[in-house]
Amino acid sequence: MEMKRIVVDVYWSRKNFCCGWAEPDFGAIIVTDKTFEGVKQEFESAFYYQLQEMLKDGETVPDWMREGQFTIQYNEQVSALLRNAEKYTTMAALSRATGINQKLLCNYASSVKIPRESQKQRIIDGLHEIGRAMLAL
Repeated sequence: MEMKRIVVDVYWSRKNFCCGWAEPDFGAIIVTDKTFEGVKQEFESAFYYQLQEMLKDGETVPDWMREGQFTIQYNEQVSALLRNAEKYTTMAALSRATGINQKLLCNYASSVKIPRESQKQRIIDGLHEIGRAMLAL
């Protein structure tokens, strides 16, 4: 059996990292946490708990789940990426590195606005530029 990938998008919303995922024969999981690592741990804990309870109760579970033929992949959306990066840099520094207005970056970080793919790439490139500059110190 081919490994299935569970893709979980992580966002920032109302002062928390949050993510959700649903599967027709499994249900849905939605979790939040103050940290990116914490939201991943909360998701996996909720997922495995729900899986164990469904198996214990004799409920129908997709074969790939029952057999553990899956991996969990977390996709950090721009809002989560920016909030996670705040541990290492400021919006002002990122604005200088990307050429994107600081207020617009804050709107992206708060999920008020969703950037186009080209803007997302500028943000990632700007974070990489800041990282390279820090490593050069």
